[in-house]
Amino acid sequence: MNLSPLPAIMLEPLVRAALLEDLGRAGDLTTDAIVPKNHHATTVLVARQSGVVAGLDLAMLAFRLMDQNVEMTVHRADGSEVAQGETIASVSGPAGAILTAERTALNFLCHLSGIATATASLVAAVRGHGAKIVCTRKTTPGLRAVEKYAVRAGGGANHRFGLDDAIMIKDNHIAIAGGIRTAIERARRSVGHLVKIEIEVDTLAQLEEVLGFAPDAILLDNMSADELRQAVRMVAGQAITEASGRVTPATAPAIAATGVDLISIGWLTHSAPILDIGLDHRAP
Repeated sequence: MNLSPLPAIMLEPLVRAALLEDLGRAGDLTTDAIVPKNHHATTVLVARQSGVVAGLDLAMLAFRLMDQNVEMTVHRADGSEVAQGETIASVSGPAGAILTAERTALNFLCHLSGIATATASLVAAVRGHGAKIVCTRKTTPGLRAVEKYAVRAGGGANHRFGLDDAIMIKDNHIAIAGGIRTAIERARRSVGHLVKIEIEVDTLAQLEEVLGFAPDAILLDNMSADELRQAVRMVAGQAITEASGRVTPATAPAIAATGVDLISIGWLTHSAPILDIGLDHRAP
């Protein structure tokens, strides 16, 4: 997998904010009281369950922002599958800094690894078909870039990053514009040649109308497998087809078998369960 890391300048504000939230007004009372200032510790990040890793750069930043002398050795990089009990990374350095940053590091690592793991399960479910698994804009406020990175770590792809990526005409746009023709014509007049136009349809009748305006992509929302199959035949390669709505690892294979190009899933980023990862102290 060719997974490009996100620049540190994008990650550091997120990690700083999380650490400041945890440190509050008086710092880490527990660690400051118990752990000697010059105490050195060696710890390991261990997978409590099998899955796919994502978020190690954020975990490393959490430790290093507390103390630059903390070192992290990665054994299983982002995008790697890990087994239950497997060591993901070793973290060594000033014990106080490691303990203070522990929860922030694990919050990012567990959350993003959960997204990567959920994505990987869906990618595996549609293997053998041409459909790609993609995420949506249904992300945690402030964490969109890293959550979408985690989807890539799990083998998926990204839909729009924001409202300024492309034009996406949904049902409310059509209703307020007064119809599909008006919505598409206004969209075409307002953007340059590099901006793609996608339009959402709920029925095959809407799809038939939309095809007359040659959009770049069509979102087939909450359609049955039979309807999706008919829709793909109707589109016949004239536009990218995207299926969305109530997708799970159990339903994804049948959706992919209809021939759609993309399957978009909101819960990947807004409610995927975490991957349980712990930080364990290793005695010298």
